[in-house]
Amino acid sequence: MNFVASILPMPALVGVIFVLVGCIMHLFPPKKINPLYGYRTRRSMKNQEQWDFAQTYASKLLIFCGVTLTFISLLGFVLEVSHDIAAILSTLLIIGSIIPVLVKTEKAIKTKFDG
Repeated sequence: MNFVASILPMPALVGVIFVLVGCIMHLFPPKKINPLYGYRTRRSMKNQEQWDFAQTYASKLLIFCGVTLTFISLLGFVLEVSHDIAAILSTLLIIGSIIPVLVKTEKAIKTKFDG
């Protein structure tokens, strides 16, 4: 297996991990605010109500973004690209899939609780 073939599955693996983590967070959300498990930002940890909302909201987005990332990354098995392009695309796909989770969750918390 050459390097390009080994780097292309990375976004698919990360997508599957996002789905698994999202499912675990959705099925077993952290009950209390804690520094170890769950969607943890300053805004989500402000109070228990915001914490509970953030866990539910972020877990659903994480599942959606994980599924999307996995399907998009499967194109890597069809397209032939150079090592440099594959590395850049893999990195952009992974970063581009987590940013919406953070931005949308923070915006939803702000809209719901800060008016």
